[in-house]
Amino acid sequence: MRSSLLLCVALAVSLGTILVAGYPVSPDDEEYVLVNNKCQCVTVTSRFVPSQENPDEEVLERNIRIIVPLKARENISDPLSPLRTTFVYRLSELCKTCKPIEIELGGAIHQAQQGNSCEEPQTCYTYDRNQCYSSPVPLLYHGEVRQVPAALTPASCFAE
Repeated sequence: MRSSLLLCVALAVSLGTILVAGYPVSPDDEEYVLVNNKCQCVTVTSRFVPSQENPDEEVLERNIRIIVPLKARENISDPLSPLRTTFVYRLSELCKTCKPIEIELGGAIHQAQQGNSCEEPQTCYTYDRNQCYSSPVPLLYHGEVRQVPAALTPASCFAE
């Protein structure tokens, strides 16, 4: 039973099938946010719009908004690293959900996750405001210079 679940997940991933649950942009809007990746500055939304060929039909419209940070560094935690000149976006990686969920299959509850590359670190083009970033800075303390970590995103590093 478990092997058939893994086979179905592997087949869906290899075929590029992505099942994504979204949430509405606003309560009275029919546009749904599928991806809101603050780390790579990407938002993917979808909504149904009337077809241009046949106004009686609706077609699914996807909007992909990418904000390219012009002063992004290769290493975002190092202000002396060179400016980033290459930005790579893969929709399959943006849409993957690494948080395991529980599903019921054949009367038994199993944990499953979408994707098998969740251990690989994600390349961030700007700070993810939900993650704590720090960088070592020199501090003169009792005549001695020490390297201490300084928060680059203080709101996410310290509890209120």
